[in-house]
Amino acid sequence: MRYILSISFLAIALVACEHQTIRMEEFEVHGIDISHYQSRIDWDSVVGEEIHFAFVKASEGITLYDTLFCRNWDEMKRVGLYRGAYHFFRPTFPAAMQVDNFLSTVEMEYGDLPPVLDVEVLDGVSKVQLISGVRTWLYLMEIRFNTKPILYTNLKFYNKYLAGHFNDYPVWIARYSSREPRLACGRDWQFWQYGNRGQISGIDGHVDFNVFNGNIKQLESLCFSPPVILSER
Repeated sequence: MRYILSISFLAIALVACEHQTIRMEEFEVHGIDISHYQSRIDWDSVVGEEIHFAFVKASEGITLYDTLFCRNWDEMKRVGLYRGAYHFFRPTFPAAMQVDNFLSTVEMEYGDLPPVLDVEVLDGVSKVQLISGVRTWLYLMEIRFNTKPILYTNLKFYNKYLAGHFNDYPVWIARYSSREPRLACGRDWQFWQYGNRGQISGIDGHVDFNVFNGNIKQLESLCFSPPVILSER
């Protein structure tokens, strides 16, 4: 009987995962994240869906890059979206080489969202090694652009491995639920990826839906900006 009930609950969970992600209209600022898996995107149609920002995969590890990154990066700028690029972190490779891979792929401009480090896997390393590598990547990127990068991961991974270690960096948390993420260290999230089965004009198939925890002005305040030059008296 318990076995039958377990199967029933599993079936219900699988069906729930197949449901289309419904946009959370109670939030003011909405975004998506994409990669080559979405194929060619009609960005004029996307921006017409009241999408304010978008993150696109740029690179992974020390040699890989997304084949549609350049097209998406240029198109996001053309249609006026706040755009951000992310690097998928591979903990077994030197962080400095992964920084080089990102920088060789992405040409950041003033007004862009900070670089994003996507941390989702251990690849067999220890927690200490993971944190050390992540810290190096974030630090090198911060001194390169004089802005704090964004740290992306899912809620379970953050609470188990990263909570309490990077509190001064913005975080982007994946939690596919109608309930907001609750981080183990008690801090607030800045971006929330709340579903992976969104549907909008301009993209065939599904896309991840995200929200920003604030308004447009607060989103702008995160963006890469020129240094402030104090006038001499």
